[in-house]
Amino acid sequence: MAPQTGKHEWEIVCEIAQAMGYPMRYDSSSQIMDEIALTTPTFAGVSFAHLDQVGSVQWPCNEAAPDGTPVMHMNGFVRGKGRFMETVYVPTPERTTRKFPLILTTGRILSQYNVGAQTRRTANVAWHPEDLLELHPHDAEVRGVDDGDMVVLSSRVGRTTLRALVSERMPVGVCYTTFHHPVTGANVVTTENSDWATNCPEYKVTAVQVAVAPEQAAVRESLGSRPVAESISGAGE
Repeated sequence: MAPQTGKHEWEIVCEIAQAMGYPMRYDSSSQIMDEIALTTPTFAGVSFAHLDQVGSVQWPCNEAAPDGTPVMHMNGFVRGKGRFMETVYVPTPERTTRKFPLILTTGRILSQYNVGAQTRRTANVAWHPEDLLELHPHDAEVRGVDDGDMVVLSSRVGRTTLRALVSERMPVGVCYTTFHHPVTGANVVTTENSDWATNCPEYKVTAVQVAVAPEQAAVRESLGSRPVAESISGAGE
């Protein structure tokens, strides 16, 4: 089947490799499968010709199991029933302070995937058009933040601006946002800390402060200096 984009993905990878100085070339995707079979013992018996003949196979597929292995562990697991590794808890060095008294945690929602490179191009944006900062009503009240206000979210490493969502879903002292929209820049606020074992970035614990954004404060001041009737009519324009 001819690719709709004009080139197969493996052809694009080859061109990139060649541009970087590595002479990667294949005449067909079946040659790639042949190379996989040559270098991976569990796929030694797999080829496009074999797949065309039998339909599909489950690995390992080799001389000992030319038709594949429908069930891998018939009589037991290769290294026993289980292997448990103790992981010592190492607390984060991140701490709240008077300057940054809240803890920010980040995450995902169902309708978007990671930074949204794929899902933001779909109708899913109707469910999640922007990243919001969820705040407990108490934390919002002491900071003068109303639901829907634009707020500045800052940490010791960076700051960004996004809309607030006042919600009891968050406990006091904790705020939450997603990172599906690059314009939000949620990860410019998170620290450089990482997990000691996997080096996974510590996106779940960042000491932050939240304040009403200057532009939001300016709007409030403008509305507050006008007659009530004018403020109400202007707010709807």
